[in-house]
Amino acid sequence: MAAGLREGGPGGSGRPPAPRRSRIRRPGRGEALLGNRMLQTLYDYFWWERLWLPVNLTWGDLEDRDGRVYAKASDLYITLPLALLFLIIRYFFELYVATPLAALLNVKEKTRLRAPLNPTLEQFYLTSGKHPKQAEVELLSRQSGLSGRQVERWFRRRRNQDRPSLLKKFREASWRFTFYLIAFIAGMAVIVDKPWFYDMKKVWEGYPIQSTIPSQYWYYMIELSFYWSLLFSIASDVKRKDFKEQIIHHVATIILISFSWFANYIRAGTLIMALHDSSDYLLESAKMFNYAGWKNTCNNIFIVFAIVFIITRLVILPFWILHCTVVYPLELYPAFFGYYFFNSMMGVLQMLHIFWAYLILRMAHKFITGKQVEDERSDREETESSEGEEAAVWGGVKSRALANGHPILNNNHRKND
Repeated sequence: MAAGLREGGPGGSGRPPAPRRSRIRRPGRGEALLGNRMLQTLYDYFWWERLWLPVNLTWGDLEDRDGRVYAKASDLYITLPLALLFLIIRYFFELYVATPLAALLNVKEKTRLRAPLNPTLEQFYLTSGKHPKQAEVELLSRQSGLSGRQVERWFRRRRNQDRPSLLKKFREASWRFTFYLIAFIAGMAVIVDKPWFYDMKKVWEGYPIQSTIPSQYWYYMIELSFYWSLLFSIASDVKRKDFKEQIIHHVATIILISFSWFANYIRAGTLIMALHDSSDYLLESAKMFNYAGWKNTCNNIFIVFAIVFIITRLVILPFWILHCTVVYPLELYPAFFGYYFFNSMMGVLQMLHIFWAYLILRMAHKFITGKQVEDERSDREETESSEGEEAAVWGGVKSRALANGHPILNNNHRKND
């Protein structure tokens, strides 16, 4: 007993010894200083003048003085809250402007038959794919107790359920049409009275000691904010076949606009942004009339858009703008990292323009040959008539070459319904 009491401590209170607290190791002052130095080193390398500016020039040459204002990286902080503001404006625009406009133009939603509840097929749809192959259709037929045609019909209806509604497409096109049209008009107002709009060599006159004016500042901030908002909303917007290309385009555009502001490529940047806006609003207006069922109007606008797109993106951009950014600067200073980086990103955009021009020419060919013009990037609504049913009507084996989006490997599969 006495021994037990003595275990309590010097006073013999009998209490068990207090647990020892584990010490949490905190970084010492030296380690914190080392981390700060590493961050400072990375910061200094990132903003090293040789990356952003021609030789013999420093950031000190671009400090505001004598009433002249120059572009600063900190100016772009405002674009993120402006992007969120764009998303809010878009929400109310689509609700109170685009939706009534859709009703006025008699945009009618197609009646979609819902796929009946079937846990077996739903599980496959969510986990394995939306387009089962022929062998998978036959397996699902045995598991669900449905015929092969009924399984194919169920998947068609289920895919149609996931496709965006016509109203959603119309509202999205209306929002983009409105922005691109206003941005094009505003952009032309910013550059049409500038001497470099008519003489490309003047883009580099005095570079990089070129001050900015309020109209250039707001043109840049609004364009960059809009593309941030497109990137933020791309997951919820209508997904098309060029989804990956759209992401690449948005990211490349954001990088190009930001870099051209940092490096004071502002004169070239305003020309490039106005050039892109010149055709985008035509495409969005053609979509709007297509969704409204105004086919002739849609086709005529699309032809105008195709002509403008080809001229601006495949002629003016590579042979005037890119020539201006690749050739003329070398007459003034040696090439530096910013020169190579900017023109590399311009090359990425040009490759995307060639890809989209190919799709546009395919649609234009359909128009010329009398076929209905459709957006090559959009998924088509699937009808209730399956390929197998069409084959039964026409009595042809060749027309049954596809079933549920996949080649038929065995033409003797069961046909019972």
